[in-house]
Amino acid sequence: MVVFRIDRRSGVATYLQIVRQVEQALRMGALEKGDRLPTAAQVAAETKVNPNTTLKAYRELERAGLAEVRQGAGTFITRSLVPPQAAAGSPLRTSLVEWLDRARAQGLSGQEADALFRSAHAAVYPPEADTG
Repeated sequence: MVVFRIDRRSGVATYLQIVRQVEQALRMGALEKGDRLPTAAQVAAETKVNPNTTLKAYRELERAGLAEVRQGAGTFITRSLVPPQAAAGSPLRTSLVEWLDRARAQGLSGQEADALFRSAHAAVYPPEADTG
């Protein structure tokens, strides 16, 4: 299940924030094919957004081929965005988990490990060169 966080000061349309959060959850494997998304009413109750905003986001996900609406049943994920190299058990993911284990063993907090990762990421993938 995905929990939506809406940043009203971001300048990004609310429906796009929902779309992007679903896409991110798909990339991370937090959502998988067949998973049911929360109803528009549930999202509205949790985030204080208009249910129509959520429906707009879900329609966008449907247009992108990531979700489908099943009348009377809800909105369901139709495909994953996890690249094979990042799937559970893949060598890259295993190496990253091992790195995080070493960072924790050396006393880094989760926030410190995240900051270190982001710093290294920016060095390898400069923002102007990162297209996705």
